[in-house]
Parts: sequence; structure tokens; C-alpha cells
Amino acid sequence: MSASSPLANTGQSEGAPALSPAAGATVVPYPEDAIKRRQLPPMPAPMQAWEEKLRSIAAQTLPTLLMLVVLFGLWQVACGSPDATFPSPLKVWQDSHELIVNPFEGVTVDFSGVHVSEEGVVGIAGHIVTSLKRVMMGYSLAAILGIALGILVGQSVFAYRALDPLFQVLRTVPPLAWLPISLAIFQQAQPSTIFLIFITAIWPVILNTAAGVQSMPAAYVNVGKVLNLNPLEYFTKIMLPATVPHMFTGLRIGVGMSWLAIVAAEMVQGGTGIGFFIWDSYNSSLLTDTIVALIWIGLVGFALDRIVAFIGRKVARTA
Repeated sequence: MSASSPLANTGQSEGAPALSPAAGATVVPYPEDAIKRRQLPPMPAPMQAWEEKLRSIAAQTLPTLLMLVVLFGLWQVACGSPDATFPSPLKVWQDSHELIVNPFEGVTVDFSGVHVSEEGVVGIAGHIVTSLKRVMMGYSLAAILGIALGILVGQSVFAYRALDPLFQVLRTVPPLAWLPISLAIFQQAQPSTIFLIFITAIWPVILNTAAGVQSMPAAYVNVGKVLNLNPLEYFTKIMLPATVPHMFTGLRIGVGMSWLAIVAAEMVQGGTGIGFFIWDSYNSSLLTDTIVALIWIGLVGFALDRIVAFIGRKVARTA
């Protein structure tokens, strides 16, 4: 009977010594790269809270900063030559240095609010504050009345058929076209400007609020009827949570249009405000000051939009 090969003899009794490789046999080790592939990668060390927050801020701001660096670099290259008709960023810094580094000249802040000096030199922030006060008055009136009219038009079919065509016609009128009407009514620059802001901002608030009310599911309305809610409870517990996205979309559009309207109105009326500052800088051939004002206008408009959006998120969470 022939001897069996050691590789073929795989059986082994319990307690028996392990078989050693046969003489002359080659033991092939398991590949190390295959072992590494079968091993799980090491777990990264958990980040601290401040590290995670820092990474989140960097991910949000670095793309914007990179875009600004590229934009200002292209601007400097395109307008940096001595014969360029448009000032470069370096020239804006040189010619409007005082305006840039001292924007709050003539502005004081105390417990009663922000005050702008009526005498002497006023920095660009003072003109911004003056314009913002006018915007807040006109925009607040537009928000209150616009939401009320939007709810009325959204709930009542009769009101919708009666008022919606009128709203669609009036909202297409340019803001400056209302200026002669407001001057004829109020005979003063300040209330005329506030009316101009109001009449410009109210239309998106009305239309978006009405659209939110009309798109409310019928089940929500039926729940209010079953629970026999009074008008205030129905508004706060059912209508407001359902219409907050539409409502604040209109409010965000309205605040942007208010900021556009105030600049245009102040350029025409004169006196004070950021619109007047831009027009006065242009008439004085201070183009670099005009560019600085435009940057301020963009930043303030961006901040206003973000503030309204933040309030909208808070209201949506608590509603």
C-alpha cells in the first residue's frame, strides 16, 4: 500500500501533535497586501468642537474669499494702467482712504439709539444709517399691511377676484414713477420717501402671502373648523406654520426692493442718505467715493436679506 501525501492527510486526532511540513516542501506566506486589504482602516481621532466649528466656517468662507481675490485681481489688472478711465482697487484705496477707514465719522451710539450729526462731516456709515431708518419705517408698514391683505386675498375668493387684478397692475409701476405722486400728496421729502418704499415693497408681500394661504391643504382648514378655533388661534396654530415659507419669501423680496427704492429716491430728492451721497460724489467727480458707496450698498442689502431669512427660520421653528 503506497504512502499517502502529507498534504492529502488533513485528518488529525484530538490531542495529536501538529504535522510539520514535509521535507523539501515550500511554505508560501499569505500576501501582506491582501492582509492589509482585509483590515479595517484606523478610526480617525474625534475632532474637538472648536475644530469642527472652524472647519465649517472655513468651508463657508474660503470659496467667497477666493472669488473676491480673483475678482479684485482681474479688476486691478484691467484698470491698473495709467490711461485707464475706470479706477483700479489700488486707486480707490488711495483716493478714498479716509472714507474707507473712518466710515463712522459723525455717528454716535447710546442707549437711545444711533444718532447722525447734522453738522460737519458725516462718514458713509452715517448716510447708511439715515437711509436704513427710512427703509425700516416704510418696510414695516408694507410688511404689516401686506401680510393682512395677503391673508384676505388668499382666504376670500371675492377679495381675490376684486383686488388681484389691481395688484397686478400696480406692482408693475416702477418705483420712481410713484415719486411725483408721493410729493404731490405729502409735500415733503421725508414722508414721500417712506411712501415710495412702502408702495414698492408691499406687492411681493401681498402676492406671496396670498399664494401661501391658497396653497394650504384643505385638511388644515378642516382641522380648524373641527376644533372651533377663534381667528387668532387659527392664524397662530394653523395658518402661520403653513404659510411661513411663502410669507418670508415675499418679505425677503420686499426688503431688497425697499433698499433699491431708497437709493433711487434719495438720488432724485437729495438731502441726506446713501443715494444723495452717491449723486453728490458723482457731481463732484469723486468716482472712487461712488465705488466705495456701491460696495457698502451691496453689503447692507446682503445683510438685510440674511436678517429677514434668519427671522423666517426662527418663526418657522417656533410656529
